[in-house]
Amino acid sequence: MSLSTDPTLTKTATRQVMNSVGHDFLVGGITLAAILLLVGTGTAWLRSILGFTNMVGQSQSAVAGTLLLNIALILFGWRRYRDLRSEVVRRTLAEAKALELAQYDALTGFLNRRALDEIGSARLAEWRAAGHSVAALVIDLDSFKSINDLYGHAGGDRLLKETANRIARACPPSALCARLGGDEFAVLLPLPTEDHEALHKLGEALVSFLTDPVQIEALAASTSSSLGGALADNPSITIEQLLRNADAAMYQSKRLGRSRYTGFDASMGEALAKRDRIEGELRLALASNALYPVYEPLIDLASGEPVGYEMLARWHSSSLGIVPPSDFIPVAEEKGLISALSDQMFRRAFADAILWPADLSLSINVSPLQLRDPWFAQKLLKLLAETGFPAQRLILEITESAIVDNLPMAQTIFTSLRNQGIRMALDDFGTGYSSIASLRALPFDSVKIDREFIAQMSKHQAPDSVAEAVLQLGKSLGLPVVAEGIECDDTARRLSELSCAIGQGHYFGGALTAEMVQQRHTEVAPNLFPELDHSGHRHSA
Repeated sequence: MSLSTDPTLTKTATRQVMNSVGHDFLVGGITLAAILLLVGTGTAWLRSILGFTNMVGQSQSAVAGTLLLNIALILFGWRRYRDLRSEVVRRTLAEAKALELAQYDALTGFLNRRALDEIGSARLAEWRAAGHSVAALVIDLDSFKSINDLYGHAGGDRLLKETANRIARACPPSALCARLGGDEFAVLLPLPTEDHEALHKLGEALVSFLTDPVQIEALAASTSSSLGGALADNPSITIEQLLRNADAAMYQSKRLGRSRYTGFDASMGEALAKRDRIEGELRLALASNALYPVYEPLIDLASGEPVGYEMLARWHSSSLGIVPPSDFIPVAEEKGLISALSDQMFRRAFADAILWPADLSLSINVSPLQLRDPWFAQKLLKLLAETGFPAQRLILEITESAIVDNLPMAQTIFTSLRNQGIRMALDDFGTGYSSIASLRALPFDSVKIDREFIAQMSKHQAPDSVAEAVLQLGKSLGLPVVAEGIECDDTARRLSELSCAIGQGHYFGGALTAEMVQQRHTEVAPNLFPELDHSGHRHSA
């Protein structure tokens, strides 16, 4: 809602104008009366001085006093008028500044998201009426957070300003450029026809243009950008829909590896509609506690006994059916629902696991977004206190990418949680940006080999070199290594021979409900997983 359409602001401005008008009438009336009195009394007083009339004594004094009062009133009226004029000028400038702040981004001078929606809708109609096609580009800087952390906020602002300058120079003068927020920009522009090739060329040119280093202090900072473009090829499409299509294409660029341009197509529209349906149903599911945890066993490969369980979120929607975590977790992260989802799952998992034997650990996955929350440690410790689950039995699994995104914050959270006895596991080891650097920067208690490397072991007779190297590294650092994604007996045996401590995967059975876990651990049996022998391998048929 802009200043020009805000009813509250309109009423306030009207009241201010009426007050000013009232003051102007009052001052004008006083000044006019003073002038008339001056003409009347001043003329009589001047005639007395010139000898035309005989005014003596108190009459002359009264006339002189009246004359001085009239002069004072005139001076008062002139000064008040001058002050009012100054106030009007100041108010006009302030309103213009407020309107500018309401429509433009202070850092880049681009339109903000609200103004783009309002002005863009009007331009969309104008360009269509003139026979033009309309296109939108959405631009997101890759790894801007890392640059902001490295160079500070001043350096990040410098990069955003230069990015805006380059976008403005690359686009035609008729284009509307906007900063949507953070490191995301948008461009709305007319095209002579529905020319996908022209839009593609502009997108590719911007990708190249935005790759050039930016000088920040004495250093040249390099980044890349992911772009998505869309054409308003449907006469009924709105500015919001057009930007959503371009945004979907931009996210496709990120999924394809970043630093590229992608044009919107119908399949992305279907994916976007699916994500919208998942978002709507997920909000309802969170409100009704419809999601539930299951537990995948972590097996000691030497004994075949479980040493703990990893909690996994599951969702069976009444309208969507079984929704895999790979579908609903990204939606929860994108739509700001991951904190509520995690809180529900953590609370239920703590309540379940507190009933297990005290030597069993509980592993939970932490989203990269949660590591950006400065209050995450306090929230987690509060949940532990409320449920009574011992912090010493909890293991947090964190991916390398989550650490790289915000290392200082991760270090602070790690320190707070490890001081309470919570253990940390580096998840998907070997797939991130700098595995060794991550182990050096943060005090992990264990590492998990990514399932892709374990899958390679089942395809070759010789042990996979990456998995073997990770196992050797863990041994040299004194860290236990967990192998996830074990699917067959051969892989389990070879990992055990390589001194891998713990394994998990479908080979050891699927994920269990809380009731199944509790039942297995209340049964009196020498082996809780009777299909495995005491070396952690299945009995032969």
